[in-house]
Amino acid sequence: MHIIVIGSVGNIGKQLTKKLVEKGHRVTGIDYKTESRKIITDLGAIPAIGDLNNVPFLNESFEGADAVFTMYPPINYLEPDLDIVSHYKRLSENYAQAISNAKVKRVVNLSSVGAHLASGNGVVKGAFYVEKILNALPPGISVTHIRPNSLYTNLYGYMHTIKSEGKIYASFGSKTMPWTSPIDLAAAVAEELSERHTTKAFRYMASDELTGDEVAEIIGRAINMPHLKWQMISNEEAIHKFKSAGMRAAMAAEVAEMYAALESGLMHEDFEKNKPQQMGNVKFKDFAQEFAAAYKKY
Repeated sequence: MHIIVIGSVGNIGKQLTKKLVEKGHRVTGIDYKTESRKIITDLGAIPAIGDLNNVPFLNESFEGADAVFTMYPPINYLEPDLDIVSHYKRLSENYAQAISNAKVKRVVNLSSVGAHLASGNGVVKGAFYVEKILNALPPGISVTHIRPNSLYTNLYGYMHTIKSEGKIYASFGSKTMPWTSPIDLAAAVAEELSERHTTKAFRYMASDELTGDEVAEIIGRAINMPHLKWQMISNEEAIHKFKSAGMRAAMAAEVAEMYAALESGLMHEDFEKNKPQQMGNVKFKDFAQEFAAAYKKY
C-alpha cells in the first residue's frame, strides 16, 4: 500500500512510519520543516515538505495514495490570536478536500479522548469538529478516529518543576485515569490503516491506568527522586499558572477546562462505555525509563 503519514517525525508519526516501512508499505512522510526531510528519508519514507494550509500541496502529496493518517501538529497556546476550533476546522477541511480530490479510500485520524463532546472539554472541542468534518466524507471513504487517552509523553512538559521543586503541579490525577503510550498508539494506527469498513468508526486506546501519585512514584524511582510529589492544584491556580506563562485569559480557561474534565471524569465517560478489551503493551514503568534518559539531558 501507498500510505501518507502526516507528522511523520513526531512522537507518534515516527513510530508509525518505522512500522509501516518495516511491513513493506510505500510511505510518504509529510512535515512542514525543511530539516525533517533527512529524518523522513532515513526512516525509509518519501519526504513531502510543505504547508498543511496549502491544499494544492496536500492534493499533490495525497495523489495515488491508498490510505492517509491525519493528525494535527502541536499548537502554541501562547499565540495571541489563536482560535482553537477555527484552527482545527480549517486543517480538517483541507485534509477532507485533498482526500476527496485524490480519491483516497482509507483514512485513520488521530483524535482524542473527549472528542465525543462539543463543549465542556476545553481545547479538545477542536477534535469534536475534526471528527464531524471527516465523517462527512463520501460513503466510499472508510474513516476511523483513534482516540488516545493522556499520552505518557505529555509528562515531558513537567520536567522544569520536577527538577526545580521536586513536584508535578496538576489540576487532575487525584483518581485513577487511563494513559496511552505513543508506541502502542502507533501500532493501533498501523493496524487500522490496513483495515477497511463501510462506517465512520472510532477506537479508544489506553496502555495503563494510574493516579497522579502513582505516576510520580514511578517516575521518582526512575530518576532517583523518591520524594517526587504529584501536587494537586485548583482550577484557579492552574489558570493563574497558564496566564503567568503568557496565555491569554480565554485560552488559559480553555486549557484549564480540559484538565478539569479529566479530573471530573467527563472526558472519560465515553471511553468507559467503549473501553478496549485489551490495554496496550507498553506500561508506564517501561516509559519511565525513557523519561529518565531524557531527564538526564534536561
